[in-house]
Amino acid sequence: MPTSKIPSLKPGVFTVSDSILIDAPIEKVWEVLMDFGRYHEWNAFVRGQTLITPTGTPLPSQTPTAGLRMRVSPVHLPPTMGEPGWGQSHSTVVRITTVDEEGYRAAWVTEGSDVFRWMLDCERWQVLTTENEEGRTRTKYESVEVFRGPVAYVVWMFTGGNLRKGVRAMAEGLKRHAEGLVA
Repeated sequence: MPTSKIPSLKPGVFTVSDSILIDAPIEKVWEVLMDFGRYHEWNAFVRGQTLITPTGTPLPSQTPTAGLRMRVSPVHLPPTMGEPGWGQSHSTVVRITTVDEEGYRAAWVTEGSDVFRWMLDCERWQVLTTENEEGRTRTKYESVEVFRGPVAYVVWMFTGGNLRKGVRAMAEGLKRHAEGLVA
């Protein structure tokens, strides 16, 4: 069984993680995961991700690349494919730090000033690996997000449970969508 390709992360106040096995080729799962513009079709947690300029205007190319800024919006807490209730839709801006096409890894961190990042610093990794069991090859999806800084305690208190549900819903949605494309 392969080891995770998620690097050792600096500890935080709390971590949200999940993994799931997907009966689809790793290339197809990666294609779905990196197609941010179609998240609304399958992702009940993160309904959209848009690559943006420093002023917030969408970039002409939506190809994920390290160093680019990305608006993650809307984020539904709790996850839902429908309309969220009052106060249940959130957004954030992150900076992509890793897009490893060959290693099937992507990561981003909270975007903002040093003071903002001291208050709330988040780092998310998403990784795909191949698992071979009983003559079957499947793709393992792993997602880990670490929340650091004093505001992370507040985030945990008010949304920690829904963040866990969201990460799980994203994994399950990715599985359903990718498997549906190869059925």
